[in-house]
Amino acid sequence: MVADTDAALVAARAAGVGLVVTIGIDLPTSRTATELAARHAEVYATVGLHPHDAALWSDQFGAELEELARRPKVVAIGECGLDFYRNLAPRDLQERAFIAQIELARRLRLPLVIHVRDAAEEALAVLAREAQGVTVVLHCFAMPEFVDECMARGYYVSFAGNVTFKNAEALRVAAGRVREDRLLLETDAPFLSPVPFRGRPNEPARVAVTAEVVAAARGTSVARVAEITTANANRVFGLPDGT
Repeated sequence: MVADTDAALVAARAAGVGLVVTIGIDLPTSRTATELAARHAEVYATVGLHPHDAALWSDQFGAELEELARRPKVVAIGECGLDFYRNLAPRDLQERAFIAQIELARRLRLPLVIHVRDAAEEALAVLAREAQGVTVVLHCFAMPEFVDECMARGYYVSFAGNVTFKNAEALRVAAGRVREDRLLLETDAPFLSPVPFRGRPNEPARVAVTAEVVAAARGTSVARVAEITTANANRVFGLPDGT
């Protein structure tokens, strides 16, 4: 989420962004996401628990998250997953919270937005075992060596501003390999501002910069990338068409 929501939405519209999905990573941010969705016609929400805070998961937490997930304009469960880079929660608790959210997504028939960092093999193993029949969105995709496996499984792959970074050639190659019907773009605002805005707070409008880099990686036009990623986002999140 960004600090000045109204200004960010004005800038997003000016950049051609029609709809915004804002992400919950714990109960407070998930509540805020649903409240923003209620106030702004173009905003939709996800609700979830980030792996950094996986130790917070309990039956009571799950019940409160499910109540939020049933609110209008909630379109996915997550951001959830595994993060073995920072290891801010024990790995067994990360997996417990991850599996519980997979089950919540299945029960509510919602897609699952997944964070994976330095845990690709482990996350893919959990998904293979637990997420059959669940629509999977790999947020801020950072495991390019597994892009072909992700395509074989039918996962959606979402590229953020880090695909523009100088040292991200492997990500750009992966962006060129993703099937058209599984390609998504995002900002991860306020994080991962694309070049030349790196180091500054990110905002939804800057997804247009990421689109330029992904288009170049795919050897196609920005307009084509915008067309296919908009259609894919509308489909996976059940958003209105024609935006």
